[in-house]
Amino acid sequence: MNKQILMVLSSHDDLGGLRKTGYYLPEAAHPYWVFRHHGYDVDFVSPKGGQPPMYGDDRTDEEQAAFLDDDAVKTKLANTLTPARVNSDHYAAVLYVGGHGTMWDFPSDTRLAAVAAAIYERGGVVAAVCHGPAGLVNIRLSNGEFLVKGKTVAAFTNAEEEAVGLSAIVPFLLESKLIERGAIHVTAPNFQSHVQVSERLVTGQNPASARPLAVALVEVLEGQMVATD
Repeated sequence: MNKQILMVLSSHDDLGGLRKTGYYLPEAAHPYWVFRHHGYDVDFVSPKGGQPPMYGDDRTDEEQAAFLDDDAVKTKLANTLTPARVNSDHYAAVLYVGGHGTMWDFPSDTRLAAVAAAIYERGGVVAAVCHGPAGLVNIRLSNGEFLVKGKTVAAFTNAEEEAVGLSAIVPFLLESKLIERGAIHVTAPNFQSHVQVSERLVTGQNPASARPLAVALVEVLEGQMVATD
């Protein structure tokens, strides 16, 4: 089995003029170490390539600190791939990492959508956590249907967006958009870990879901889990 996983990071750094944003570090660091522990190599891609903006770092979290200090990670983050440089055949799975920046640049990136669709239709896994499912809302499969149509998903909820005071700042509400695309959106209490597995689509609701999502992704890849729907 191909032992490569592609992680997608936002290139967008402006939270509606309110403050800086980007990808949310724990949602990259925690899955990264799960993947490495299970023997997977990881590459990073971002819509613009190069060093993507990051926020949410906490060096009291050992996995975040290790991620930031790892020389191989630092080199890859400084030189993230552009979507045009990605060969989807190289990857067993793609994970859209969350962070509010994703709400601006993931949905409109047709190249990223094509990469994810190709991985999925080749039998790979597509995953997304928290706001990362913003990258799923415009992915269409070769039959013309949205990838999420008819599948159970978890993502940052409308209630969670309201709780953090950003409902009027983000360009759309992620839960509502996924439902509009035909997804069956399943919610858990605010900020509680929650993962959904639907065929080969693995999604998580919030930052607390990042590590369990990565574990579920590996289990799907290695045939240890069946869909929860």
